[in-house]
Amino acid sequence: MTTILDGKTCADKILDNIKEQVSKLDTTPGLAVILVGNNPASSIYVKNKEKKAQYAGFNSIIHKLPKNTTKESLLNLIEKLNKDCNIDGILLQLPLPKHLNTYDFLDKIDPKKDVDGFHPINAGKLLLNEKPYAIPCTPKGIIRLLKTHNIQIEGKNAVIIGRSNIVGKPLSMLLLNENATVTIAHSKTKNLPEITKKADILISATGTENMVTAEMVKKNATIIDVGIIRKDDGKLRGDVDFDAIKDVASNITPVPGGIGPMTIAMLMENTLELHLLKTRTKE
Repeated sequence: MTTILDGKTCADKILDNIKEQVSKLDTTPGLAVILVGNNPASSIYVKNKEKKAQYAGFNSIIHKLPKNTTKESLLNLIEKLNKDCNIDGILLQLPLPKHLNTYDFLDKIDPKKDVDGFHPINAGKLLLNEKPYAIPCTPKGIIRLLKTHNIQIEGKNAVIIGRSNIVGKPLSMLLLNENATVTIAHSKTKNLPEITKKADILISATGTENMVTAEMVKKNATIIDVGIIRKDDGKLRGDVDFDAIKDVASNITPVPGGIGPMTIAMLMENTLELHLLKTRTKE
């Protein structure tokens, strides 16, 4: 029987634990989110993040900037937040408007406040299997969900479809650090079904509906769907043909209710960890 990997239930338990920890602190973790422009999906994500931050007991601040914000203005805001002792985590919501280059800003965030784990220092620490100040939230959430369900990673063949700096690359490092054998596939990969059919753990993070079909899946594999596609009717779909694959796989994540909630839960966990790191440093 296929197990549905319920990310929402797992995330709710993590958030409850964070809330309990925060209630015992003498200080309040602070999370600042920067939203540039009016991308509808980004606005929804930020709203959800704010709700969870408030639930956890954080000081949550959203800086909404117009679409035509200049590079200088955004850099000034990041520097201001870097210096704000009440802010432990800074999140720059992506994607940015086209006139702003993402990498002009990510490395300007203090790596000890880089709640997304995208700063080159944190990326380098992850590559070297040292402890980053923060681990990227979606990959961290995937590993947590697998471990929560006691799904073995060590020695397994893991295939990731997608090589982004946000999911694919950092996830490959986390899986390697867990002693999996990792393959990264992408848009230029040839004979993709031959590769995916060998996967004990298959993760798709492309944002392409029905990217993964039943013919691409090894029987009793674990399927992790990171894709989120919003249809015209408002419903969410993922990369994976869920209905066709759920009877082939041994474990599968739904969309919605799978990796999305885990990503936000890891964001809150990263914020708390950065806050505790700052507190310990001051002692």
